[in-house]
Amino acid sequence: MNWLKDRLEISTQGKGLYPFTRAVEERIRRWGIQEGMCYLYIQHTSASLVISENYDPTAKIDLEAFMERLVPENQPWYRHTLEGPDDSPSHMRAMLTLPCVTIPIDAGRLSLGTWQGIYLFEHRSEPQRRKVLLRCLQVE
Repeated sequence: MNWLKDRLEISTQGKGLYPFTRAVEERIRRWGIQEGMCYLYIQHTSASLVISENYDPTAKIDLEAFMERLVPENQPWYRHTLEGPDDSPSHMRAMLTLPCVTIPIDAGRLSLGTWQGIYLFEHRSEPQRRKVLLRCLQVE
């Protein structure tokens, strides 16, 4: 077995889902991995990783709207607001989703379902540069 490592940088323009499946698939192709596991981990507390539908754009819109309704900004009971009205909500949203995902690699490809894609879920209102660690375990 062999560990391969890289770090992806993803620029965001504020809240929302940002697809990056192709960047991960490109690394797997470049490394020549046929069988193994792909691990992704985001090094932030105000953004997260999700696997979601990548075919119908209205699914993305609905997920973003759902998160806005589930954890709205400007609640009078928020104490953690040092960085603005999205401070506490961004951490809560990240807590409800995941900082990591694991995806099998079979026959040189991520074993995602037909309509699945990997997204960075940005929970901050302002543009950010996010770091995602990519680790692949290659079975030889």
